[in-house]
Amino acid sequence: MQATVRIFDPATRSGTVFLDDGTEVPYGTAAFDAGPLRLLRPGQRVNITVDGGRVTYITLSTFPVPDQTDRPG
Repeated sequence: MQATVRIFDPATRSGTVFLDDGTEVPYGTAAFDAGPLRLLRPGQRVNITVDGGRVTYITLSTFPVPDQTDRPG
């Protein structure tokens, strides 16, 4: 699923994204740390994985999102 970064806090490595329908969704440190990123900027397009209503993975829209079976834990 794609989204747009609204907020990124580099100190906590968390923030929020806007889904394409305008819904704002928070993501935590674990979702950011699951991917290969070092930082995000507001307005960047990202790919996210949502599980149980919670963002579990976030990366740039140009990077693939791994299958659930590809990630440990």
